[in-house]
Amino acid sequence: MGEIRVKVLLSNVVDEKLALRGDLDPAKVRRHEVDAVIDTGAVTSTMPPQIADDLGLVSDSRTMAELANGENVAVDIVDPVRFEIMGRRTTDEALILGNEVLIGQTVLEKLDLLADCARQRLVPNPAHPDQPVRKIK
Repeated sequence: MGEIRVKVLLSNVVDEKLALRGDLDPAKVRRHEVDAVIDTGAVTSTMPPQIADDLGLVSDSRTMAELANGENVAVDIVDPVRFEIMGRRTTDEALILGNEVLIGQTVLEKLDLLADCARQRLVPNPAHPDQPVRKIK
């Protein structure tokens, strides 16, 4: 079975808030569009160090992360990051790791998107095709 790839617009949320308040020119909000891998086995999303630097994201904490091969590694955490996929937007943290952006389950849940592995695509939850609905129970 192949992997699912999707276009993702990543943004610096602090820049976005400054632009909303009029303290930053909206054209100066740091954004980065990437072709990301949907990783249904990952809880948290990841991004390479260069993309975090391009977005002006600074880590203020570290955590241990368990890789797919079972190895535990120390990684930096950056937040807040804006994730925009298929016209749906949310904020979340990201781990600084690897050489490509991986989208994990927390972002998919917040955006109410599902991985259709058989067709290798990402789809809106059929129960909520027009907008994301977040579970709170």
